[in-house]
Amino acid sequence: MSVILSERRENLKEISNRKVVEHNDLITGVAKMDKTPIKIFELAVSCIDTKNPPENNSVCLTKKTLFAFFDVTDTNKNFRFKKVIEEMQNQIFLINKKTSKGNTYERVVPIPSIKWSDFDDIVTFRFDESVMPYLLDLKDNFTQFALMDIMEMTSKYSIILYKWIMMKYNQFTHYEQGAKRTEQQLESYRNPVMEVAELRRLTDTLTQYKQFSDFEKRVLKPAIDEINEHTRFAITYDKIKKGRSVIAVKFYGARKEIPEPFYKQEQQDPAYTQAESLKKQQEVQDFIDLQQNPYTLALLNTQLIGVRDMTDIELMVTLYRKVYPLYDQLAEKVNRYEVERHLLYVKEKQQAYSKENIAKYLYKAISSYLKTI
Repeated sequence: MSVILSERRENLKEISNRKVVEHNDLITGVAKMDKTPIKIFELAVSCIDTKNPPENNSVCLTKKTLFAFFDVTDTNKNFRFKKVIEEMQNQIFLINKKTSKGNTYERVVPIPSIKWSDFDDIVTFRFDESVMPYLLDLKDNFTQFALMDIMEMTSKYSIILYKWIMMKYNQFTHYEQGAKRTEQQLESYRNPVMEVAELRRLTDTLTQYKQFSDFEKRVLKPAIDEINEHTRFAITYDKIKKGRSVIAVKFYGARKEIPEPFYKQEQQDPAYTQAESLKKQQEVQDFIDLQQNPYTLALLNTQLIGVRDMTDIELMVTLYRKVYPLYDQLAEKVNRYEVERHLLYVKEKQQAYSKENIAKYLYKAISSYLKTI
């Protein structure tokens, strides 16, 4: 196992700084592909120089690099590699474009030709001509994301939803830097809303998980958990209802500071001890857990914290460890709605100076309130 892990670290170093750039029509298209073929497609795209068409629309990768996408415990990677290649030949993107006359549809087999041999390590991928406009010379309406963010994902839904969220976040950062957009328009990019019907179309689950509770359990929540665990983003979501039915989902996201991945960690630093490593791992795990905590969403909704605050690991972990347990006490003594009423009251009475140390302010407020009950 240690030999396999060491080999995988070396393979990952080679692609650790790669970016994937794709037209937004490809991001919003339906990837009728399984998890590993999607990953390999994104890896191949990361090899393209977006300004210069590759010769014969082809790029080359090594088998070792491709194997980094497979499970590290897999002892028969050559066999698995061939199976994945077979799968890729039969899987497609269904691209939906909106025009003034109505919708148009394009069915694309992105990589129809793949060549390899038994006597060397090179694998050649040839992209179909029809997919190249979505990958080359992109001047607008494109999305860029880090290839490493999708490396450890185990679900295709995680990859699909992450790419869509990145598309919206990239639009937000672009327009925030001076392009003329209203605050409402910026909010729609920063915290985008997607109708459930569109979410099902994007994830290719129109005929699956008919009850939203099943869809949330099987698709939405696991995808959000993986995005929070493996990427540079912290994501939460809120369900929008009409009557008793969930009709849309609103996503809240922000960049976060995370430790270097395992393949980059350097053990030579004498200050790097096992205890410190475990402490950092626990802090990151707490940070991931709190993204889905209902108190985080309540604080966001009352504007006691903002999306940018969620990128501050020290602040958010302090809230998770010291403040949230007190909210649990209040919910247990009264009910969970009392926590929401308390936060609304705290927001109403908040002074500007408290924003400089919001964790201390919230801790003092709930501690004082608990003493009155």
